[in-house]
Amino acid sequence: MNPPPQLRCACGQVQLQVTGAPIVSAECCCTSCRTAGATLQALPSAPRILGPHGTTRFELYRKDRVHFLEGAHHLKEHRLTPEAKTRRVVATCCNTPVFLEFESGHWLSLYGCLWSDGTLPRLELRTMASDLPPGVVLPDDVPNSRTQSFSFFVKLLGAWIKMGFRSPKLAFVQGTLQR
Repeated sequence: MNPPPQLRCACGQVQLQVTGAPIVSAECCCTSCRTAGATLQALPSAPRILGPHGTTRFELYRKDRVHFLEGAHHLKEHRLTPEAKTRRVVATCCNTPVFLEFESGHWLSLYGCLWSDGTLPRLELRTMASDLPPGVVLPDDVPNSRTQSFSFFVKLLGAWIKMGFRSPKLAFVQGTLQR
């Protein structure tokens, strides 16, 4: 078995390690991820996070399997609206998007840009394809679900059961991203 990957922001000041395999490797096509992706990748020196079809690559991990090793003080949140149930967290040292977190969720959606070339797990599915603009045609290399599929929710539920129905809080993320 390969050692767990050590992940980092573009400049290396924020470092984290994941344990085990992801819950699922996915690309999200939803309007919120496309809108946030355009905003975040427009920040100075930010890496590109939107794929050629407007999708955002994520590796979903249980919160108890993500460990921040260095630089957590650089993490700031971005919400599309003040009342949004999701926040995207960015390493402000180099404007690298690090993760998306659903309020009260038990998992983190880690941005694919954290993996070095050739180490990103194989893509398993795309979700929320119904949100893509007319004319966007996705490749048929993996399932392209119009919404979140049943198997997607089963994988999330299975991870939550294995966590004893806990949803750890990430209190170390302090402050809002200034654009």
